[in-house]
Amino acid sequence: MTKSKKNHGVLYLGIDLGTSRTSISASNGERETVSSFVGYAKDSVAEKSLGKSTLFGDDALAKRMSVDLYRPLSKGVIQEGEDTVHGNGDKEGNLRAAADLIKEIIARAKPRADELVYAVIGAPAEASIHNKEAILNAARGSVDSVMLCSEPFAVAYGLDMLDDVLVIDIGAGTVDLCRMHGTMPEESDQLTLTYGGDFVDAAFRERLEATLEGASFSPKMVKDAKERYASVADSMEPAIVNFPVNGKPTTFDVTDQLREACRLIIPPIVEGLGKLVASFDPEFQDRLKDRVLLAGGGSQIKGLDTAIEACMHDMLGRGTVQRIEEPMYGGANGALKIAHDMPAEYWEQLK
Repeated sequence: MTKSKKNHGVLYLGIDLGTSRTSISASNGERETVSSFVGYAKDSVAEKSLGKSTLFGDDALAKRMSVDLYRPLSKGVIQEGEDTVHGNGDKEGNLRAAADLIKEIIARAKPRADELVYAVIGAPAEASIHNKEAILNAARGSVDSVMLCSEPFAVAYGLDMLDDVLVIDIGAGTVDLCRMHGTMPEESDQLTLTYGGDFVDAAFRERLEATLEGASFSPKMVKDAKERYASVADSMEPAIVNFPVNGKPTTFDVTDQLREACRLIIPPIVEGLGKLVASFDPEFQDRLKDRVLLAGGGSQIKGLDTAIEACMHDMLGRGTVQRIEEPMYGGANGALKIAHDMPAEYWEQLK
């Protein structure tokens, strides 16, 4: 493939395939994000009622009584049968749902019929070879060429911060940490933790169950409350919710329970940063601690950047944390930039 062919008739895509949300940035300027849910109509009556056989995103979740609901990604990789909070544990169904989700998000980027589609997809930093292959297989039916990259690496690449940087990418399933030092990150530069948004949801739900006597609430109601009010600040906006008690809407103040749940992710994140710092060249460790990027949907927890900084000062002696401007698209934007920068011969190799 020649260089001229690379630049004509090709739509480049950066995809952040997440447990909770999937985002895409395209070289034609299109950007979309969708909740990572796929719903298949349960029967002919459901299909007639819905007007279609397959729903995606919030539509699938809202109509979950009429569909077989899948949340195909768990901890950033395609599920293979484990029980889930949302969705279905069927392995083959999750593989199908992942492929359909990728096909849908690519369609929302509006590729022309005459264009080749080249996609870079972000994956968790420590995803296994098997899990990466499953993601590649799910994507291959919708693209002409595909490659995977580490999600935190994509964030750093998109911001041109490639030298002496620590990236924290907080998703629903995982928190990915990556140490950048001017080269492609190696396995020793990356760390994946399971203290993401789902962990916060579970901790929040446990505290609600222990303190709100008689209240009923679904996982979605818990998540919605978290996403509206999430904060780690001592002085935060009161988290006021309405949950039914014996069928009657009842008002509760869940501020303390939510703050406690959100704060649980801070120590393991800083411990992970400490591991990446401690194994780095001592001469550059302080520079690394002073260049920390906070990304991902979980970065929107109010006060999290300053709380991580404070914890770094206590545990590591210093630290400066910068929250990226577009947490929902940081990974997708970076993956798109990687796609643009890949040499033509490398894409040819992938075909």
